[in-house]
Formats: sequence, C-alpha cells, structure tokens
Amino acid sequence: MRVAFVVPRYGPDIIGGAETAARKLAEGLVARKGWDVEVLTSCAEDFVTWADVYPEGDHRINGVLVRRFISAAGRDPSFHPLSAALLADPASASLPDAERWLDLQGPVTPSLADAAEASPADVVIFYPYLYYPTARVIDRVGVPTVLHPAAHDEPALHLPVFPRVFAAADALVFQTVAERELVQGLFPVASHHQMLLGLGVDDPPDAPQTLDPGDPALPAGPFLVCLGRVDSHKGSLMLASMFAAYKERHPGPLRLIMAGPVVEAPDPHPEIDVVGAVSEAAKWELLRHAVALVSPSRWEAFSLVIAEAWSAGTPVVVNANCGATTEHCRRSGGGLFFDGYAEFEVIIERLCADDELAFELGRRGRSYVDGRFRWPIIIDRYATFLESVAAGTRGSDAGTQ
Repeated sequence: MRVAFVVPRYGPDIIGGAETAARKLAEGLVARKGWDVEVLTSCAEDFVTWADVYPEGDHRINGVLVRRFISAAGRDPSFHPLSAALLADPASASLPDAERWLDLQGPVTPSLADAAEASPADVVIFYPYLYYPTARVIDRVGVPTVLHPAAHDEPALHLPVFPRVFAAADALVFQTVAERELVQGLFPVASHHQMLLGLGVDDPPDAPQTLDPGDPALPAGPFLVCLGRVDSHKGSLMLASMFAAYKERHPGPLRLIMAGPVVEAPDPHPEIDVVGAVSEAAKWELLRHAVALVSPSRWEAFSLVIAEAWSAGTPVVVNANCGATTEHCRRSGGGLFFDGYAEFEVIIERLCADDELAFELGRRGRSYVDGRFRWPIIIDRYATFLESVAAGTRGSDAGTQ
C-alpha cells in the first residue's frame, strides 16, 4: 500500500497537535505496516509567516520520504486586516473575498499541488482543512482522498470557500464525536466514508528524565502547567489573568508554568513562568509533577496534551466551551472544566487540597487513554480504514472510541 500525506508543514521540530498527529500516523504506517509513505509539504517551520526555512527537495525522516517544496508566497501582510473583517461575520463573506483570504493566508505552494496531482499513491491524505495545501489541492487529485479536518467551531470554518473542500474528500477522519457532529452539521458529507479515530499517544517514560541544558528547572513547590502555543487564540492570556486573580485571593506557593512557543506573552507576573518551547524530557517531567494540566483553549479538535497528561497520571482542567476537551473529560471521568473565573477558582482550590481526588482523576484518565489511544490501536484501525478507501468500499468505520 502506498500513501501520500499533504500537510502545510512537517518535521520532528514542528510543535502543533495536527502536525504531530500527521507525522506520527505517517511514521506508524511505515514502522508497523511496512507501507510506502511520502509526505508532500512546504519548506516552512513557522505557521505565522510560512517563511521557507528547511531545504527544498527529498529527505528521509524516520522511514518517511519527505518532499519539501518552496512556497510562491507566505503570509501576505494584507492578510490580517482582511481576516479581521471577514471573520467578524464569516457567513456573510463573499466567495471571492474568502478565496482571497485563503491565498493571502499562505503557504501558497503550486509545486506541491502539482506533485500531489501526479502522485502514484493509492490514497492521498490531507491534514488539516484550513490551508492552501489542502483547500487548493484536494479537488485536483484523481485517486481516493482522505481529509483529516482537525476542525473546531472557529470563525474560519464558516467561510464559503470550505464547502467545496469537504465535498471533494472521499473520506473523512475525525478525532472526537464533537468534531464529527460539527462537520456533519455544516457540510453535506453523509455519503462520505467516515471514521472516528482520535489520535495516538506515546507511553510516558518509565523513569525520571534528564533535562536538556536549555530546559527550565522544575519548581520546588506545587505548580499548574499549560502546554502548547502561548497565544490569545489558545486562551493563554485568559488563563494568565485568571491565575493572577486566583493568587490574589489564595496566596501561597502555587505557580503556573506556560511551556510552548510564545506568540503573545501575558503580562509579567512573579508566579507565572513563561518558559518557551521545552524538550520532550522536560514536557514529561512537567506533566508528571504538575498538580494539573490546564487547557484554556476553546478551539481544539482533540488536544494531544490532555491525553499526554493522563498518560502521566495527571488530572486536567479544561475550558467548558471546548466541545472536544469537555467530551474527553466526560467520557473518561479524568478532568474538570470551568466556565469563568468562579469555577476555575473552585477547581484549582479543590485539586490543591485533595490529593486523593487528583490521583483518582489521573487514574481514570490513564485508563481512558490506554484503552483507546495507544499508537498500535490507532495505526491498525487507521490502516484498515485506508485500505477500504483505496478499494472504494465501505470500511467498518470503527466508529466508537
């Protein structure tokens, strides 16, 4: 079986849920199934500018043939004012304006599009829905196509440019029930092959990890951790503001560590540590020792860091307005969710005071992940589904997680 992934950026150094998921699926199909897997992607590392960083050409990474293409354009400076205007009322945007928005967002990769159209793969897989390499390419491919939307209820999903994208896919793979229901409610996809897959999660290290020289030292006292991009779009500034308010009402040793690429830093606070991106070793040590992982984002399609926290036996606290993360908490019994400061305060105070509760939440979360989201389970189900798509037959859908 030969498959090709089309993604806007790719590589072990790329931090992001969708990017990590696509890479792990590609590597898993090579390692576990022995399939011939290639990735068609840009030379970009940064999703904000899409500037070419990696060298153009073919590279072999963990058994996957990675083919990088120079972009004709990255993110145009005029994208931001147009985006602000359109996303304020996306349902009223005209199709020409939405098409222009898509191209100005970047990365514009016509050479990648040509390569995808000419690919000898049995199936071409697109991930996620939002960018040019999917939206401008998926309807040009002659072989069966699979779309991983990685969709959440953000304004861009409602732009009139995307119904064509979803219609062009032969199959759809969803990460949560919430994502599936969202897409089914917005687009006529009833005739598509569909699968509810989720994401795979690595087993945590068995022993404490040695931190890299650039990693931050673990605090001596209790701390909350927020992993991922530090960005208002991810709820980071809201979390920092709520934590500062919590500390005014509850003085003590508790700290907040925000670890991930910094797009928008919160206001400085003596008990908030914004440490930037950290190594894998530091990530697992932070998760292992935290009182809880806090995910303040309301726009997530799955949230890999939540599953990783549960793998480490750590409870999670999530934004009640995020369908995917609250779904995980309800189904697992491994996390709590807040809608506003008052609920946040009560949750954090309770977790800090009740070790038995924190342990039980972490235990339930670990059981949930072990039964549904370990990579061998995910890869075997995914491979069976791809084979059915390539053959043009209905797969079993493996429809429940």
